[in-house]
Amino acid sequence: MNAVTWDQRERIVALLGEASADPDVRAVVVTATGRGFCAGADLRGGPPAGERVPGDVARTIRQGAQRFIGAVLDCEKPVIAAVNGTAAGIGAHLAFACDLVLAAESAKFIEVFVRRGLVPDGGGAYLLPRLIGPQRAKELMFFGDAVSAREARELGLVNRVVPAEELEKTAREWAERLAQGPTRALALTKQLVNASLDVDRATAFAAEAAAQEINMTTRDANEGVRSFVERRTPRYEGR
Repeated sequence: MNAVTWDQRERIVALLGEASADPDVRAVVVTATGRGFCAGADLRGGPPAGERVPGDVARTIRQGAQRFIGAVLDCEKPVIAAVNGTAAGIGAHLAFACDLVLAAESAKFIEVFVRRGLVPDGGGAYLLPRLIGPQRAKELMFFGDAVSAREARELGLVNRVVPAEELEKTAREWAERLAQGPTRALALTKQLVNASLDVDRATAFAAEAAAQEINMTTRDANEGVRSFVERRTPRYEGR
């Protein structure tokens, strides 16, 4: 069910960092094979644990689950989740952190923490209220019920639900469309949207103006304006 091991988490964090820095990477797709998208965290295989002292758990979460989800939110390229099956716990939060979420009809999302007597971690209490509001977020987190792909779409957690056999094709089509777009403008847009719910209007407007100032120094912005004047389709390079 693709529970995330310590090694896998570190590899994914590294890959997302590399994607941000590589101008030839224009979009990222996070998906899985088998029955599940991600069943949560698999704590086996990490560094050997010594005697636990106060602060260890909080540190582990900061450096582990929160860093993992933060790597998706901070990736400078658009990230698509193609959810092929069950996404539970940190697996659900991994999907919700992505910029766009595609789900197979068979996919399910489960805030499984309450079933184990745990507080949601990995950014769940940050992400869900911003996506669906506090009341619905509490319902999912308090009861831990499985949410179908269709229900997730109705709630606003998923952009589109497709038959399982069309998931990979649709994810590739979306990634290709994004990869042909103005990559730096998309990165700045992602930053603005992600920050918008945490700041006041004046701060958001100032960030927007600064982002456009930065964006206008890119080749793609100049190409976009030039192609409009010349009445032709723009050819973006991601630079």
